[in-house]
Amino acid sequence: MLKSLIRHSLRAAGFDVVRRTVDRTPELQLAKLLGDLEIEVLFDIGANVGQFARSTRQCGYAGKVVSFEPVGEAHAQLLRAAAGDPLWQVHPRCAIGARADVLSINVAGNSVSSSLLPMESAHVDAAPASAVTGVEEVAVTTLDAVVPGYLPSPTAQFFLKIDTQGYEWEVLQGGHRTLQEARGLVVEMSLVPLYSGQRLWRDVIDELESRGFDLWAIQPGFTDPESGRTLQVDAVFRARAGAGHAAGNRASR
Repeated sequence: MLKSLIRHSLRAAGFDVVRRTVDRTPELQLAKLLGDLEIEVLFDIGANVGQFARSTRQCGYAGKVVSFEPVGEAHAQLLRAAAGDPLWQVHPRCAIGARADVLSINVAGNSVSSSLLPMESAHVDAAPASAVTGVEEVAVTTLDAVVPGYLPSPTAQFFLKIDTQGYEWEVLQGGHRTLQEARGLVVEMSLVPLYSGQRLWRDVIDELESRGFDLWAIQPGFTDPESGRTLQVDAVFRARAGAGHAAGNRASR
């Protein structure tokens, strides 16, 4: 009765208490998968200031993390966040895309929404603090160019996290060889256009399924606080065993 009274009081005040379990906590769900797949290297593409890497560590992942971030100030904070973790490396400031290039990135007021694509009004309407406040030039490279150099061996088990604010499709296009070897990935997907020219969720799922991945989980993302509509989700994919995927074949040996 006391627990019920406390829970009722908290809910009346707009709060809730939820037990952190694999089926209720996205971070624990992902960490469980990383453990089951025996992931040795986690590539954090679009790291911002290191939120994803920190939460993954707190949930039990103990392997190597390699983070990539294109915005100057966020990259500086990322370096500071990783400084005390010997297994957390930060790549020199760059963006990941379909090909080597130098592009302009739109820096958002809230930092986390910065993108190489122009921001649509639907994004700003749902999160006014995300409005673009500046532009920076940044070098662009590809997954295929950078991933091999961070793997401790040719057969190392690795996983990708891609959160590049509408630029996820371009990141995938620059990683054909990488995706043949990845054990899985978590990708941010937009349900509605939030950035000009971006590919939406159907395209991303179809692309990754065609490359030998199965959709494994969908986790909560960006929701419009006024309407309650979900605008972005995080989709977790696992390499399909027995489908000719290099990672799946390697795992079964």
